[in-house]
Amino acid sequence: MKHVLILVFSLLLTIKGFSQENPQSLSLEQAIDFALQNNRTAKNATRDIEAARQQKWETTATGLPQISAEIGYQNFLKQQVSLIPAEFFGGNPGEFEEVTFGTKQSVNAMATLNQKIFDGSYLVGLQSAKVFLEISKNAKTKTDLEVRKAVINAYGNVLLAEESVAILEKNKAILEKNLYDLSKMFENGLEEEESVEQLQITLSGVNSSLKNTVRLKTLAYQMLNITLGLDVYNPTVLTDNLESLTVQNISLELVDADLNLEEAIDYQIAENDKKAKALLLKLEKSKALPTLNAFINGGYSAFSDEFNFTSKDQKWFGSSLFGVNLNIPIFSSLGRSAATQRAKINLEKAKDDLIETEQKLQLQTAAAKSDYQFAIEDYDNKKLNLNLAERIEQKNQTKFFEGIASSFDLRQAQTQLYTAQQEFLQAMLDVINKKAELETILNKVD
Repeated sequence: MKHVLILVFSLLLTIKGFSQENPQSLSLEQAIDFALQNNRTAKNATRDIEAARQQKWETTATGLPQISAEIGYQNFLKQQVSLIPAEFFGGNPGEFEEVTFGTKQSVNAMATLNQKIFDGSYLVGLQSAKVFLEISKNAKTKTDLEVRKAVINAYGNVLLAEESVAILEKNKAILEKNLYDLSKMFENGLEEEESVEQLQITLSGVNSSLKNTVRLKTLAYQMLNITLGLDVYNPTVLTDNLESLTVQNISLELVDADLNLEEAIDYQIAENDKKAKALLLKLEKSKALPTLNAFINGGYSAFSDEFNFTSKDQKWFGSSLFGVNLNIPIFSSLGRSAATQRAKINLEKAKDDLIETEQKLQLQTAAAKSDYQFAIEDYDNKKLNLNLAERIEQKNQTKFFEGIASSFDLRQAQTQLYTAQQEFLQAMLDVINKKAELETILNKVD
């Protein structure tokens, strides 16, 4: 049996290890959907909603009938002695008789039902529990929006790293070929040594950039895995490419979209915060109201000098009681008044926060629209610049090998091309990220 268990356990480990080695192929939309289900922060936000639902019922239950039971056993190791005038028993006046009352052992069993009849703080608590649930839902929506934006940023960073590595490797291959050809020309006395050295400097810089970008690519994949809720070393494969994704994210209609405050999650959060502060004010005021509670209990008691309570001959004596308690707050040394004034102050602060949130959202929306529109314009500009830089570099390379241009001119054209390449990649990433930023503010998610 032991060998069978070891075999089964080893098989399970093998299956688990195999599953972890399977690459996770994801488009951007698939990555977003996956993260909303598996990102750890998103999962905790979902748990917070469930916890809020449980707390809502917990608050509701305090106003419903509460039943409790109690069983007690008492055994006098030494019973208390009372002194009774002896003349009660026919004795001499002035003398006392030692008497013990009751039995040595007793058992009491009691059940009590309590019910709130009126409690202002309970009514406010019910309203607060509902608002707290709404706040938790707002937090979940906010979290999902932030997770979505984080996935888009992380996904874009991976694509940027992939494209950068591909371009740098291409540039390196071209430079190595040029350096080889130039070295042969130098060996044959057809070119100066300075030209070879200039090219070596350029190649060295590209090599350094390539090594660094490869390291950054690894980190970008790991950051994406964490954002998705995967193991940091999980092999992930992205099915989208940077340029097609950029084209998909160009939407001028979004620039013209109006901000709907009721849909903006930050406004909803501020609005619910104001509601919560208003309820806290009502709670402090309700503490000045009377509370009325009712109860009814019933139980049985048994008495004996010996422990024979389980005997069928044991006598049990029943009792029952009904009562109502009215608690009237009269004077608290102005403590309740101070608490009420503090709640009023917090409510006024929440109102101002709501107004400020509204104004900030208007400003953030305008800024995000401007940034997004600029990102689109910059993408078109950088794309044009890249085409021009490629043509300039090709012309200078041809001129150089024909002996018309200098090595300095070639190196300058190459440096300009490499800069244009990186700027174009960054411009594409900016279009994707700036759109995500605007969508997050507007809460407009497809």
